[in-house]
Amino acid sequence: MGNPTSFHLTPGQAHDLDGADALLPGLDANTIIADKAFDADERVIQPLQQAGKCIVIPSKSNRTTQRAYDEDLYRERHLIENFFARLKQFRAIATRYDKRATNFLGAIYLAASLTWLN
Repeated sequence: MGNPTSFHLTPGQAHDLDGADALLPGLDANTIIADKAFDADERVIQPLQQAGKCIVIPSKSNRTTQRAYDEDLYRERHLIENFFARLKQFRAIATRYDKRATNFLGAIYLAASLTWLN
């Protein structure tokens, strides 16, 4: 349904893989759908394959060998993108009014809960 299972707050200048390092090891899902930013063999692909998960991550264009992926299933990634679009409708989230990370993360959990209830 596009609802995230957990959140991890990273600095604004951090790469998406920093958040993946924190969230992916404890993930219960059987299928992982992600964009090209998560096309990293040692940090994402190999650990998930060893855990027996189905990976739907397209290869970056500069890869010498392109990895096959289910394009129809990849189209479902828009559900999580839609969730973040709904989350950013909360003005305090979109502009990050809170200075402390714990307060900001609490606001994200509150906004996500309100979104899930609707």
